[in-house]
Amino acid sequence: MPGVLVRIDTLGRRQPIEGDNIKDPRKHRHLSVKTVNKRTFLKLVSALMATPVLRALLARASGDKLKNWAGNFEYSTDQLYSASSLERVREFVTKQSSLKVLGTRHCFNKIADSNHHLLSLKSMDKVIALDPEARTVTLEAGMSYGQLCPYLDSKGFALHNLASLPHISVAGACSTATHGSGDQNGNLSTAVSALEFVVAPGDVVKISRQQEGEAFQGAVVGLGALGVITNVTLDIQPTYMMRQYVYENLPLSELKDHFDAITSRAYSVSLFTDWQKQSFNEVWLKSRMEEGKPFDAPPEFFGAKRASRNLHPIAELSAENCTEQMGVPGPWYERLPHFRMGFTPSAGKELQSEYFVPRRNAIEAILAVERLHGEVGPSLMISEIRTIAADNLWMSPCYKQSCATLHFTWKPDWPRVSKLLPVIEKELAPFEARPHWGKLFTTSPTRLHSLYERLPEFVELSRKYDPKGKFRNEFLNRNIFGMGS
Repeated sequence: MPGVLVRIDTLGRRQPIEGDNIKDPRKHRHLSVKTVNKRTFLKLVSALMATPVLRALLARASGDKLKNWAGNFEYSTDQLYSASSLERVREFVTKQSSLKVLGTRHCFNKIADSNHHLLSLKSMDKVIALDPEARTVTLEAGMSYGQLCPYLDSKGFALHNLASLPHISVAGACSTATHGSGDQNGNLSTAVSALEFVVAPGDVVKISRQQEGEAFQGAVVGLGALGVITNVTLDIQPTYMMRQYVYENLPLSELKDHFDAITSRAYSVSLFTDWQKQSFNEVWLKSRMEEGKPFDAPPEFFGAKRASRNLHPIAELSAENCTEQMGVPGPWYERLPHFRMGFTPSAGKELQSEYFVPRRNAIEAILAVERLHGEVGPSLMISEIRTIAADNLWMSPCYKQSCATLHFTWKPDWPRVSKLLPVIEKELAPFEARPHWGKLFTTSPTRLHSLYERLPEFVELSRKYDPKGKFRNEFLNRNIFGMGS
């Protein structure tokens, strides 16, 4: 439309802009209407390209289906709606008979899938309130840790821990009991002190640790079954600085004999292995810098050698994507994750599975997987061992028990990996292994129900807020509600 300013609507169509929302370009004689049109058009396109709706529309136009970030999973519908406010969420929820919330798409299974409608809250990504006295921050559910952390740090505050990558949404991570590492550190959901969510009739529910007690403990790791989370309140603490050192080639025998000493050596400890040499390729030690407590980084650490350069957990990949190592001081949010915001996390195209075992079973579980090294090796990129403190959240794998986790980053070959997982799960079964809710597993619903003592109460809580199953899907029906596939 020559001579007319345009906008791009939600269907990607050019529409004229009218009224008082724009300045009359004739008053800016140094800019031609054509120039203004072009600049406005490019800015609008750039902004809209970041929205899930337009990405989904463009994907449909090109014949591609909406996928998760790793590309291994295609969602069952392309009906994606983006809400920008609480009222829009309520309106959408009220109108639909079935829906699921689509976060930052970092899950590898069907937990966030829907055959009907997907709801994105990506544009709801603002901090609502920071309370220095209560030491809490309240944020909209679309916000990622990569967005939240620099803001908190600029205000002099921090979170207790972070996952290996900052790209994930806060609400999604907490709903699936996603975690970092550290003997004394609970998973990310343990920082949640209050939730606001929209339930099936469109009503807004507010629930807090202080007021609701037991019901709150059931709602935090909610697996998307209770409603649409619209904001989250997190506990915060004064900001802190950290250092990160990496050691290479820790003998498996040393871990077997000194597991507690190794995992308690730093604030957060991660051990990476390919299971091929009876050793751990890398040990990542993340330590808080505190006055009067200098961190000693000796040349050797239980037989492992201190690295002389930055490393990636997957040896073949560049460390450019990883957070700074070599003891260089940095803020907490630039050391706790393994991967930097703005870079492709991990390997990109990959599959992931992870199992939590009670800490008391950690060594036996590790040795059980090590015995499978010949079967695991050809399909594996890397494994990671971490530790997590116990919590009181009903559907957390760490409910009432501290855990160690065995994480597997697989090559993107599902036919082979799908045959491996039952083998691994059989070996880990004696050690009460619980799969990560957002990763790939073949554990039966019967087995899951035997591992979660509060699951029946969680089902009752879900039915209280969602009696007709508006927020259920195939994953929840099979694994939580016992309704098959």
